[in-house]
Amino acid sequence: MTKPDFLDEPPAGAELTDYDRSHMKEYMRVLDAATDGADWREAVAVIFGIDANADPQRGRRVYDSHLARARWMTEHGYRKLLHGKPL
Repeated sequence: MTKPDFLDEPPAGAELTDYDRSHMKEYMRVLDAATDGADWREAVAVIFGIDANADPQRGRRVYDSHLARARWMTEHGYRKLLHGKPL
């Protein structure tokens, strides 16, 4: 069963979005999983509720796109949070 409150690919771009603000927890979790060397299949199952064995393309897309956005947040997006844009 998948969690219905996330997109397969988060919004891209240079602006912090409402989606970013509401999915900080998932971003941090996917970053932690990648840093810890967790298997992406396990991470996508735990974080997003996707069975990567049943739908590996979707699972990988969700994992990769959220990891990329999480990395963007650590490099750029956090600045927008610090400059008066509350969660």
